[in-house]
Amino acid sequence: MTQAATRRLFFALWPDERMQSALAEATRAITEAADGRSIPAENFHLTLAFLGSVEEAKIATLSSIAAHVAEAFRNLSHTGGGPLAQAERDSHQRITSDAPIAITLDKVEHWRKPELLCATASEVAPEAAALAQVLKEALVAAGFAPDLKPFRVHATLARKVRRVSRALTMPPVAWTFTELRLIESRTDPRGSAYSTVEKWVLYKRDR
Repeated sequence: MTQAATRRLFFALWPDERMQSALAEATRAITEAADGRSIPAENFHLTLAFLGSVEEAKIATLSSIAAHVAEAFRNLSHTGGGPLAQAERDSHQRITSDAPIAITLDKVEHWRKPELLCATASEVAPEAAALAQVLKEALVAAGFAPDLKPFRVHATLARKVRRVSRALTMPPVAWTFTELRLIESRTDPRGSAYSTVEKWVLYKRDR
């Protein structure tokens, strides 16, 4: 029996080259001093929902789910319940699609168990957290098995970091997002390589 073709996929907020370069510059001294493997700036991103291996035949279903979630996000209603309303209560901040999703990376953390060096955010990102939550719920309802850990803002800077030798401080770097992306991850001799499978607009530009 022939094994179905699969692709390693995840949903993400993907910064443009200017934003990636800004983070690389802000954290260069820290990553160069760490004993791990630095991540290329072009690979910096924020994962919303990691799926792992997905059959090619199911990508159309993923596309449909993402299109529906993105449309709901563009037309946010704050009159009902559900995950968007719950995210508002948890963060004490109003979730809105009136402006691009704004996230400020202003801390560097060494996560010892997974041996990661990550740029993180001091402030809650309610829109991103709500988007991740709604997306995961829709994926589970459709029979997919995303990683269900709560969303936490982090951009991986280096892997296999066992120790750090300097203060983990950085100037703030502002990232903004107007799109949700489905990303394919592949492994080549240089490490992970990413490509966009499809993207969906989240921000109502006509407002």
